[in-house]
Amino acid sequence: MAPPRGWFGPGGGQVGHVDPPALWRATTVQACGLWPFAAGSGAPMTGVPLGQHLHTGATVCGDPISWFTRARYISNPSLFMLGMPGLGKSTLVNRMLIGMAATGITPLVLGDLKPDYADTVRALGGQVISIGRGVGGINVLDPGAMGEAAARIGGERGRILAAEAHGRVLNMVAALITIVRGRPMDDHEQSVLSACLHHLTARTKPGRPPLLPDLLKVLDEGPDRVRAVTLDRGDVARYQEAVDPLHRSLLGVLDGPLGDTFASETSTRINPASPAVCVDISRIGEADTQLTAAAMLAAWSDGLGTVAAAHALADAGLAPQRWFFTVLDELWRPLRAASGIVERIDALTRLNRSLGLGDAKITHTLKDAEALGSEADRAKARGFVERAGMVVCAGLPRNEMKELGEIVGLSEREIDLVSSWSSPPGWASTGGNEEPPGRGRFLIKVGGRPGIPIKVSITDTERDLHNTNTRWTPKPTLSKTGRP
Repeated sequence: MAPPRGWFGPGGGQVGHVDPPALWRATTVQACGLWPFAAGSGAPMTGVPLGQHLHTGATVCGDPISWFTRARYISNPSLFMLGMPGLGKSTLVNRMLIGMAATGITPLVLGDLKPDYADTVRALGGQVISIGRGVGGINVLDPGAMGEAAARIGGERGRILAAEAHGRVLNMVAALITIVRGRPMDDHEQSVLSACLHHLTARTKPGRPPLLPDLLKVLDEGPDRVRAVTLDRGDVARYQEAVDPLHRSLLGVLDGPLGDTFASETSTRINPASPAVCVDISRIGEADTQLTAAAMLAAWSDGLGTVAAAHALADAGLAPQRWFFTVLDELWRPLRAASGIVERIDALTRLNRSLGLGDAKITHTLKDAEALGSEADRAKARGFVERAGMVVCAGLPRNEMKELGEIVGLSEREIDLVSSWSSPPGWASTGGNEEPPGRGRFLIKVGGRPGIPIKVSITDTERDLHNTNTRWTPKPTLSKTGRP
């Protein structure tokens, strides 16, 4: 029998390395009749095709909504992803977003900070809304899709939806004041604010929502409905003493760093019928934490109001039922911007099942939560991981994996595997860096099940749509004639 590497000597066919046979993958429709060279595996096949199993080569499919509604693998349609920068976290979520959009689910990127998803949403035929100074703004007093749906539904259901829209507007104005003050509003101030909003709604013509300057006019005028909640007892001095702090804070919103973005009409409303929506806030500077926080809160309020309106119309038989998938990338930035965002994300993670809403949250490490201002906010942020139906890990340092293992239950082998993906790349012979060993590699954890390691390879189309290093990509310079 010939040796495995051939006979030694001329014509013996000896080789120093035996190449592995070529591996081809195809569906049974495309490449039928290949038996007996077929192999089965236990990898999940429900949902968006994500990549190949790192050990078996089997196709792995999955997304939070499919695993919640069809496969029943998870009890909460949410995903939490952690990993070091540059390893492909956003790329994997971008693939899920494209796949779910193909099944009729509506992706909502409510606050794209880089932006990472705007080009993908445009390619899907969706709507991209830019928010920032000189770019676009949001009228926080506009009930938006909820107001339109309430008028369309009418009756008792419409009245209830209109009351919910009033509550959203009240909470959003209170959030802006909280951001400007750096502390929450007092309870009696919220009562005054609610009375002002009711008065504005009653006197404003349909189709023209009021603006924040109109709210100041109501405080100046002091109508009976507003005076009643201030307990002024007919004394103008008592009334002014009660409303002056609120008046000053609203002036701070209008004349401060938030005024250009929130003092006028909404530049572009969210289209409830759009197949995908991206609210792009990348024009806001990273150091402008107040405006970032306000824009994030306003985008989430408007977006979730659109979701509530869609469900109300479906319940009334006026529109088909729809599911939505929200993406919150670079989670560490909004978490540090304002405590109000922690509250809103915390509520979303608890209520997304009842909202018909799946979500994906992406950040770097668990230590991002430690920078929050209060222990209560830090505890809420850690709860995001505990409640997630799917936890996906890219490359992380070993100490970070140990801490994560206390929450999701990681074996030593899984910790070693993911830790190895955080190693730096080797030096290439050309003088540059090779690709990091962990790029495109992820471990999917669901409850106490063993993790599923996958390798993601992106297509040229995905690469063109989702380049997170655009600032480092050389661009052709224009000549004097205006041509490259």
